[in-house]
Amino acid sequence: MVSMAAPRKYPDELRERAIRLALEARRDPATRTGAVKRVAGQLGINAETLRNWVAQAEIDSGDRPGTTTSDAQRLAELEKEVRELRRANEILRRASAFFAAELDRPSR
Repeated sequence: MVSMAAPRKYPDELRERAIRLALEARRDPATRTGAVKRVAGQLGINAETLRNWVAQAEIDSGDRPGTTTSDAQRLAELEKEVRELRRANEILRRASAFFAAELDRPSR
């Protein structure tokens, strides 16, 4: 079973612009309060969505602790590989048990 990522609701260009505008607004003390909510409203984006994007951008740039996007992708790839290897090992274990049983049977 292959799971596909959900299609993106917002284009990458809008996402990048929204993050940039929110970060710029947060840097200026005069516009800091409510910056994310205000930018989200201006661009027609859910405020919590933009808040998550900004947080991830800060993690990716090293300005905030957390798992970077590239680390999360690598982790997902490794977890998939582990699942596949466990499945392959189980198949090999069963095949080995089957053939061992075949060898133990008396031949006619």
